[in-house]
Amino acid sequence: MDEERALYIVRAGEAGAIERVLRDYSDKHRATFKFESTDEDKRKKLCEGIFKVLVKDIPTTCQVSCLEVLRILSRDKKVLVPVTTKENMQILLRLAKLNESDDSLEKVSEFPVIVESLKCLCNIVFNSQMAQQLSLELNLAAKLCNLLRKCKDRKFINDIKCFDLRLLFLLSLLHTDIRSQLRYELQGLPLLTQILESAFSIKWTDEYESAIDHNGPPLSPQETDCAIEALKALFNVTVDSWKVHKESDSHQFRVMAAVLRHCLLIVGPTEDKTEELHSNAVNLLSNVPVSCLDVLICPLTHEETAQEATTLDELPSDKTAEKETVLKNNTMVYSGMNMEAIHVLLNFMEKRIDKGSSYREGLTPVLSLLTECSRAHRNIRKFLKDQVLPPLRDVTNRPEVGSTVRNKLVRLMTHVDLGVKQIAAEFLFVLCKERVDSLLKYTGYGNAAGLLAARGLLAGGRGDNWYSEDEDTDTEEYKNAKPNINLITGHLEEPMPNPIDEMTEEQKEYEAMKLVNMLDKLSRRADVKDLYQDGG
Repeated sequence: MDEERALYIVRAGEAGAIERVLRDYSDKHRATFKFESTDEDKRKKLCEGIFKVLVKDIPTTCQVSCLEVLRILSRDKKVLVPVTTKENMQILLRLAKLNESDDSLEKVSEFPVIVESLKCLCNIVFNSQMAQQLSLELNLAAKLCNLLRKCKDRKFINDIKCFDLRLLFLLSLLHTDIRSQLRYELQGLPLLTQILESAFSIKWTDEYESAIDHNGPPLSPQETDCAIEALKALFNVTVDSWKVHKESDSHQFRVMAAVLRHCLLIVGPTEDKTEELHSNAVNLLSNVPVSCLDVLICPLTHEETAQEATTLDELPSDKTAEKETVLKNNTMVYSGMNMEAIHVLLNFMEKRIDKGSSYREGLTPVLSLLTECSRAHRNIRKFLKDQVLPPLRDVTNRPEVGSTVRNKLVRLMTHVDLGVKQIAAEFLFVLCKERVDSLLKYTGYGNAAGLLAARGLLAGGRGDNWYSEDEDTDTEEYKNAKPNINLITGHLEEPMPNPIDEMTEEQKEYEAMKLVNMLDKLSRRADVKDLYQDGG
């Protein structure tokens, strides 16, 4: 009934009446995502009628109402089949300012029309294979990049950027050819990186270092959404970068990694939004060539170095291990390097473990990232070893029992998901410089058996990668307990009492004779077996 009334007014009414009836339809069906099949033909005709109205000279408010209803109807894939034509796509491109290469975005009154047109295009491209093919024919990716360049430094049009980026993400997700076009022809890597810089309001203090204000306000919801869409689009653009990485690309990847470091050190408007932002940053960092991830850490400034020295002097002389890592003015410092970003990644990993679900999608990307960083960058590995596998003192509990990061990771080594347990074991193995004896010290043989069997290292030894020769130092507590540690379980076991000590002399003699009789029987059986084998 709603479709019939709306269709009648759209076909015969004037702009004011069309706007009113479509606004009523939009308000009523704003949260509708499933439609009755009985009204399918009416919805198709309503879509066609709306496109005919959009080509007319109608007020902006009427355009917005038409586009809002079209966005709702485009959630139904069946409705899109007859209305997804080149002409209709061009109508939406024109309204979204995607056909006008020279016009700047000056008319604020047109912004709602642009945003709604982009929303419609997102739905249509996502739900229609025909629209996806037409996007290639109309060179939609290039038009979207051009619109981004118009508004990349204009913060008051974040909605336009957000849905432009979302559409760019969808196109690059659905078409591998568009990924290549974005990467090389359209220079999508520097463009999208600049969008992130603008969203984060980055101020560079060095080539790959940005100023971080720990007391600054969080990102606004609009800036956060815009950044998340840019991160997702960048992920698609760089998804195969590890295969085609050239030395000439190093600078651009390092700039992007530095922007992502900044991203990890800021927060969104809510905790959930911050986690979503950091999750997308982790995914994108996984695409960065590992040689370019050195910018995640940076040397301290002269002032920070002086503060670190003061902090080290304040620590007791016997706290030698703790002297390596200090926290000064919200900055995590290790051996003269700023480790804030790595510490954020470590905390992010622990939160994902604590969730207890969706490990493959939520946990493996950050674990894999930390593993590769540790394998390629010595300072990162040493810092993570200090945080995850500190010198052992109390070995009374099994390695998998407890609430430390080490305990949680060891528990994952026996997880039912093969991919999860492999990457957890690999991470700990790399932190131990791929030395079997060091890994067993922290995990026990039982937990590490799967990894060692897969690597052919059950008999001991070390992996194929080379690491520095600095030696681990055992604490006095561990040295004293080591002779009584069960190598299978990895924890201290009290010596078992000798049962003979509690026997009387008569009991000892009885048990000795019992043993002699058992040995005599075994000997007789062996003689009989030999006799049969000789054919006797």
